[in-house]
Amino acid sequence: MASTQPQPHYFVPQPSKWPLVGSTAMFFLGLGAAFTMNHMEMGHYALGIGFAILLYMLFGWFGQVVGESESGLYSKKVDMSFRWSMSWFIFSEVMFFAAFFGALYYIRVISVPELGNMTHKLLWPDFTAMWPAQVAPVAPEHFTPVAAWGLPAINTLILLTSGITVTIAHWGLIKNNRAQLIWGLAATVGLGALFLYFQVEEYGHAIAHGNLTLASGVYGSTFYMLTGFHGAHVTLGTIMLLVMLVRSIKGHFKPDSHFAFEAAAWYWHFVDVVWLGLFVFVYWL
Repeated sequence: MASTQPQPHYFVPQPSKWPLVGSTAMFFLGLGAAFTMNHMEMGHYALGIGFAILLYMLFGWFGQVVGESESGLYSKKVDMSFRWSMSWFIFSEVMFFAAFFGALYYIRVISVPELGNMTHKLLWPDFTAMWPAQVAPVAPEHFTPVAAWGLPAINTLILLTSGITVTIAHWGLIKNNRAQLIWGLAATVGLGALFLYFQVEEYGHAIAHGNLTLASGVYGSTFYMLTGFHGAHVTLGTIMLLVMLVRSIKGHFKPDSHFAFEAAAWYWHFVDVVWLGLFVFVYWL
């Protein structure tokens, strides 16, 4: 039976089946994606199998890690390795979004003005070098850009508020105030879900009433690329915080040992900061 006392040495887990299970899930997901893109009926079945295996792996592997943590098998050295791992993961996400923001900068500051010079005027006389570009060669149809001071502004307020509520939850954990921890996390999860609901509403309005799609030239593609990937990250962050909420209700985490909660909070603050950049450079300017 595992000891409940923290171990003095670095924890080395036993050989595990979960990497093999995850690889199998990735195989079926890749196969299903390839079949689906080639309009083969079996692609949907392969994707379903892949997602089922992936969920089985996530529940099984994460459950094993939670059990090891609650059994006191992780020492301070393990805790430090977790912190470095999460730090590098968030850094990779920063670089991920930096590439997209860099693409947006290149398009707006270099490409669009270049297409409006005298040389390109001979090829596309109707093109006006202004953002967002509305006519050929950039956009085949006119569209309405998404205004900043509507749902995007409301979503900005929601995410900023969620950053406060997750911090309040963290303070409650440090003070060993379980009620403050749980209610702060519940509020954060609710705000994350509300953000996603409003983003779906925004997309629906932009497509139905603004004629803004992925085919709406470079504005449409960059808009949905940046906001869509951010929405995916909000979804992941909300799921992470929901798991932290369930674990908190079960009595997990201690004031001096709760890195899993901290990792989810770090990720959520990262999501908040990225949204501020999106609001300024995609919606506002």
